[in-house]
Amino acid sequence: MAKYTSPFREGIAMKIDLSLEKNFLDNAEKQALARGLYDIPIVDADCHYMGTPMNVIAEYVEEPYRSRLRVHSNGSKHIYVDLGDRTMAGRMKSIPLFVRSKLPEGEIMPKEIYPLLQSSQKMAIDYNIVFPTDLLTLGVHPDSEIEVAIAYGFARWMTEEILPQNDAIKTMLYLPFSNPDACVKIVKEFGGKKGVVGFLVTSLRYQPAHHNSYMPLYKLLEDLGQPLAFHTVSHWMERPFQQLNRFLSAHALGFPLYNMIQATNLIINGIPERFPDLKFIFIEAGVSWIPFLMMRLDTDYLYRQSDAPFLTKKPSEYMKNFYFTSQPLEYTDNMGMMKEIFNMFDAENQLLYASDYPHQDFDTPASIYDIPFLSETAKRKILGENALKFFNITNPVLHAKIRREEALAAAARK
Repeated sequence: MAKYTSPFREGIAMKIDLSLEKNFLDNAEKQALARGLYDIPIVDADCHYMGTPMNVIAEYVEEPYRSRLRVHSNGSKHIYVDLGDRTMAGRMKSIPLFVRSKLPEGEIMPKEIYPLLQSSQKMAIDYNIVFPTDLLTLGVHPDSEIEVAIAYGFARWMTEEILPQNDAIKTMLYLPFSNPDACVKIVKEFGGKKGVVGFLVTSLRYQPAHHNSYMPLYKLLEDLGQPLAFHTVSHWMERPFQQLNRFLSAHALGFPLYNMIQATNLIINGIPERFPDLKFIFIEAGVSWIPFLMMRLDTDYLYRQSDAPFLTKKPSEYMKNFYFTSQPLEYTDNMGMMKEIFNMFDAENQLLYASDYPHQDFDTPASIYDIPFLSETAKRKILGENALKFFNITNPVLHAKIRREEALAAAARK
């Protein structure tokens, strides 16, 4: 790996010029080259495409849902979209540039996914764990049958049209948690498909994760060795959040809140005790909430142990066996504080790098590499090795380096 002096000084990260629409990620590529990141395997444990093609999804389900899911007009709405200006009137360019990107002639990867390959090449990311942005709010759909139909159609579309096209693209398939039996069916049917590295529950929902109806699902996932993700989201229309008059506020509080609720229910109701080999990962809430929840739960547990009779150790000890993604890695001007947070949950072994690209607050791999207190070994683990192990990706390929060299060679021939 190339020697590099970090620009991280007193918590102030390198600034990236976001004004270059035609060369949006050129600075990310420069970062990767300067740090030698093309020479190590990097896994993005959370990235997104922006819009599920509902008319395409509809063709993978049976009637009457095929006709119902087809979008005949603007009056056909199946997925709730949260409020808020995520692009700051277009100044944060990653989402609009992603949506406007063109599919090259002859490209076999669908237009919803292809921009991820372009961005990953610039950021030196070799493997993408892809999630559907719009399905993250599907958990609050009032019609369980529609949630199940969309989840099943999405699973077929991903496993038949997307994942076979490129080894760099992986996914954790969406589970319609409102119907536990349908979740089991999806795991059984798609758990062994190429590129499926686990399953996803959206943290924004109101079915308690500890309910007995989910025990067959957890047992099946444990037996198959498939991890379960809880991917959070913001939800400005949540009743307490309606007191907040700015999207900034709802966005800052919503993401950690929903993950804290799901993690608390799992721990206090003894799910890790009952399924000790089931791996859990909590996505897109950063890291600052982790020690907060550890300490709060431990404090209450010390004098209310009868409320958690299944536990054999402190709640924080269970959390140390959970996995977490890094993005959005919180800003701080006190790196000593960040170091203590990393130590509290053993980030070197339990944290997975995530970009969240193309969402407006995405993090490049330099967000991890430039942390001054991390050793070279820890940087490699968080950027890729932890994820390779977690997702059982063997014999990793440096896809980003290969694609970049191919692109440079093609440009030289012109």
